Amino acid sequence: MRKIIIIGLIFLTSSNFKVQAQEQNRAITTAVPFLLIAADARAAGLGDQGVSTTPDAFSQQWNPAKYAFVKKQQGVGVNYTPYLSSLVNDIGLGNLTYYNRFNERSAVAASFKYFSLGEIEFRENANDLGLIQKPNELTIDVTYALQLAPNFSMGVTGRYLRSDLKLDQVSEAEAASSFGVDVSAYYQSEEIAYNSFNGRWRAGLNISNIGPKIRYDDAGQEDFIPTTFRVGTGFDFLLDEYNRITPTLEISKLLVPTPPDLDINGDGIINGDDDSAEQDRRLLDVQNTSAFGAIFSSWGDAPDGFSEELKEFTWALGAEYVYKDVFSFRGGYFNEAIEKGARKFVSLGAGFKYTIVNIDLSYLFSTSSVSSPLEGTLRFGLSFNFGDDYYDR
Repeated sequence: MRKIIIIGLIFLTSSNFKVQAQEQNRAITTAVPFLLIAADARAAGLGDQGVSTTPDAFSQQWNPAKYAFVKKQQGVGVNYTPYLSSLVNDIGLGNLTYYNRFNERSAVAASFKYFSLGEIEFRENANDLGLIQKPNELTIDVTYALQLAPNFSMGVTGRYLRSDLKLDQVSEAEAASSFGVDVSAYYQSEEIAYNSFNGRWRAGLNISNIGPKIRYDDAGQEDFIPTTFRVGTGFDFLLDEYNRITPTLEISKLLVPTPPDLDINGDGIINGDDDSAEQDRRLLDVQNTSAFGAIFSSWGDAPDGFSEELKEFTWALGAEYVYKDVFSFRGGYFNEAIEKGARKFVSLGAGFKYTIVNIDLSYLFSTSSVSSPLEGTLRFGLSFNFGDDYYDR
């Protein structure tokens, strides 16, 4: 029974504006929210950021354009993230990634994500054999990245996504599918000599999950997928040939509509005293916004104006120390406004490299009054990088 409640909560948070709009804080929800979970341990250890960090096998989620600057010719990575581990032990996100930098300027990559919500057994009575159901969501991505200049690259990613959250005993919804496109860019400067150290600037941008809305049943509304704008910058402090420190900053925003203000009479309470016809009209206006139109309108659609719009930006600050490209230590902080979800946490991580093998670990400490589903979760990642070396210009 507990798992059914958990699945129901996840299903409801897959973008039901009618329910979410009853909250005064107007937090934005979307379908397939698992796409916003950091799927690799390295990014998780940096406060869920990766748009401007150094390229690695797991650049697919954060900034696929980075693959055009990755050092090794090929790489394979696998990660697993337990979810709600304090409640259940069979909900988690798996991620498998492969890239191939097949010449000096170009690279391709592909990845597969699978979010399992575990097994749910339905029984009508104690003697019933039971019906096992396994709700899940998945994506398949393919990327092409190209260096347009010695220090600048762009990438295009196509994504197929499928969400199968139906529970035959509870809901008549069907499995839903859609597609998305990412457009990304990455810049890294040449090595610059300063007085006591050398350095390199990095910057990145990614607009991910640009695509049509998704529908779970013929009679239901269409839900937005999590189209996301990310931009970030970082700087490599190359202290000597063995030591590097890279602080990074990343800002992101969901490019989907803000839930409308349903407090029609302005008394601060959403109840039967409000004009229900006007509430339905405002909800319908949001639901009728096209996915492409929302990319532009979402920059200024918050009911309380610019001050509320600013609260829809999240930011993350992190740093990575690397010794001899063999050992790394990471830390980060992620912040989201209380009114927009209240995700606030500190993360720590470490990485180890032996020949072609890379091992990454991370751990999250929530600093918010709202508990994180990843609180106390140890994430583990493994990647293999092999083939020819490509050196920075």
